Amino acid sequence: MGKMARQRKEKAANVPVKMAHPDRSGPTEKTLLEIAQERKLFEQADKDPRNKFRSQKTSGESSAEDDDEEEDEEPVLSPRAERVMESILWGVSLAMLHFTLDVLVQHQYGMEINWGDIVFRTGQASVVLLFLFYILHPHYSNPDLIPGLPRRYQDPARQVIFFATSVGAGCYLIYLTNTYGYLAVLKRAPTLGCLWVWAVIELPLVPAVGSLAVAGVFLWQGGYSITG
Repeated sequence: MGKMARQRKEKAANVPVKMAHPDRSGPTEKTLLEIAQERKLFEQADKDPRNKFRSQKTSGESSAEDDDEEEDEEPVLSPRAERVMESILWGVSLAMLHFTLDVLVQHQYGMEINWGDIVFRTGQASVVLLFLFYILHPHYSNPDLIPGLPRRYQDPARQVIFFATSVGAGCYLIYLTNTYGYLAVLKRAPTLGCLWVWAVIELPLVPAVGSLAVAGVFLWQGGYSITG
C-alpha cells in the first residue's frame, strides 16, 4: 500500500501543470456591499445612538488633538517681543565691543584706566546702538524701513544705509585717529568702531568688501596710518 501511494504521488508530481490566466471577469452574484446597500444597513447603523456617541467621541478626540498640535505650534514669543529680545542681545554684544575698544584706546595712550568712566560711556553708547539696531535691523515683524516705499526697494534702501554708515564710520575713524588729539580719539573712536563693525556685519558679502575697499583707498590716498 505504501509503495502504491508513493507511485501515485510520483506520477502526479510528474504531470505538468497547465498555465492559465486568472479569471478577471466581475462577480456574477451580488456582493455583500450591494446587499447591504439594498437593505439600507448603513443608514440603520448611522441612526443607531450608540454609533452616534462613538462618532462624536472620535471627532471630539481628533479636534482636541488638533487643538493641542496648534497650541504646540504657536510661538512662545510674539513677533514684537522677538524683535525686542534680538535688539537687546545685539545691543549687549555691541556694548561689550564698545567697552573693549574704550579700554584698548586708553591703553594705547598709556593712560590710567578709569573703569567708572568707561562703564558710563559704554552705557550711553549702548542706548544709542540699541535704538539704531531696533530701527535699522531687518526683521519679519517690521520689514518696511521707509514708510511708503515699495516692498521690493526696502532691502536695497537698508543696504544703502549700512554701506554709507560703513564707509562714513571707517573713513572718519581713520581721519580721527590720524588728525585729532587723544581726547577726541578717546571720546569718539569706540563708538565709531562699533558702528563700523556693525554696518559691515549687516551688509552682504560683496557690499561689505566694497565698503572696506573704499576705506582702504581713503587710507592710502590720504597717507594715513592704521596705528594713529
